[in-house]
Amino acid sequence: MMKPAGPLTIIRSLLFVLWMYGSMMIVGFAVIWLLVMPRSWSRAVYRFWLALIFGGLKVICGQSYEVRGRENLPQGGALIASRHESMMETQAFWQILDDPAIILKKELAWLPVFGWFAVKLENIVVDRGAAAKALRKMLRDARQRAAEGRQILIFPEGTRMKPGEFGALKPGVAGLYAAMNVPCVPVALDSGDYWAGNGIVRRPGKAVIEFLEPIAPGLSREDFMKLLQSRIESGTRALRANRT
Repeated sequence: MMKPAGPLTIIRSLLFVLWMYGSMMIVGFAVIWLLVMPRSWSRAVYRFWLALIFGGLKVICGQSYEVRGRENLPQGGALIASRHESMMETQAFWQILDDPAIILKKELAWLPVFGWFAVKLENIVVDRGAAAKALRKMLRDARQRAAEGRQILIFPEGTRMKPGEFGALKPGVAGLYAAMNVPCVPVALDSGDYWAGNGIVRRPGKAVIEFLEPIAPGLSREDFMKLLQSRIESGTRALRANRT
């Protein structure tokens, strides 16, 4: 269990939160007109904002991230199935991958600025309350994005997990794997030790985002789910074990 954050860490975290959301509003509203322009323009501005965010994170909080296993990323369309512990990786993947399409719950699409640009960037918005209809739409959108050479990113546990805790994978990732017929790359990470999944705390240190050995297409649903869960869990545990 992590120790409670000290007063200095909390102050620095507060300053970063102000920096992150303040810059989002300033940059977002300054370029709101980009929502009617080509998607590539919005992508360039979003990457600029991410540079501000992660630069501020390092300066204000002493926090950064390291990427491992890039050699495991295939060229072209692929399915990326990542462990999810914080908002850090949601943003970092837009720096790490060339042009990802992230599976997002519908509620995020309604957020001012962030949601508007998430839709403009043609991420895949899912209404989890619509059951089978939502799954069909997600599969259709994912196949289209993959055909464009984009990498589909899903957080298969369905929600942010606390460090050291693991949940059963949701069935959507199996549907994507079967429908897309492309390699699935599991991702292990330890971001929750530095960027709190809930709350404002941002601790100093370097998180790791690691792309693991890809899972080739063609496995049965049961075998795929077992192998994916095993690789994500073992990879995530190894990151923490090797750090201590």
